[in-house]
Amino acid sequence: MIQPTETFKDNLSLLPSIETLARIELSDPDGNPVASIENQPGKQGSLVVYQYLFQEFGVIDAKAATHGLAVFAEHTIDAKARPGAHPNIDHLLAIIEGGKPLSVKLIPA
Repeated sequence: MIQPTETFKDNLSLLPSIETLARIELSDPDGNPVASIENQPGKQGSLVVYQYLFQEFGVIDAKAATHGLAVFAEHTIDAKARPGAHPNIDHLLAIIEGGKPLSVKLIPA
């Protein structure tokens, strides 16, 4: 597991590649779809983080969400100040605030 730095860019450089991923699908404990993160510009940072969290924790629970928020670094601060501006960070914040964990399905390219 990485030790997150203070910047998202530096943290991304420590995480595994997503070149073989098309997207990640997030589901609630009942199997209902919550979100899909595509491998496309503007979403690739979130895709990298969620793939990493899945590899490290197997599920996005409170422990994984806490670590993920540290990895998102300065973007977490912005997400707290502007709810809805960073939906993939909002998912992590909701879990920490008592929301249900999310399961992850990796969809290869």
